[in-house]
Amino acid sequence: MKTIFNYESASVALKKLSEKGYTIDFNIHFDHLLDQADTYIIDYLYRYEGATDPGDESTVYGIRNTSTDAKGVFVAGDLGQIEGKKRDIIVSLEMRSRNS
Repeated sequence: MKTIFNYESASVALKKLSEKGYTIDFNIHFDHLLDQADTYIIDYLYRYEGATDPGDESTVYGIRNTSTDAKGVFVAGDLGQIEGKKRDIIVSLEMRSRNS
C-alpha cells in the first residue's frame, strides 16, 4: 500500500485510523516496533501544523506489520524532541515509506 499523506488534526486522524482498525498504541507498546522494525510500514501519515505556533505541530502515523497485519498508531509532536531508538525507528519507517 502506498503511504497516504493527510493534513488534519491529531484527534481526527486517530478517529479515522481507529475506524480502519489501527488500534494498537505504539506510543505505549513501542517494543513491538523496536523488536521487528523491518516488518512495519507506514500506511497513513497525518500532519497537523499550527497556524501560528510551531509548537502545535503533530504527526500521527498509521503503522502496519506486513507479516501479521497488526495495525496501530504512533503520535509525535516535533520528531526532534523524541530521543534515541524511537526517533531512529520512526524516521527510518518514514524514509522507507517515502522511497517505496
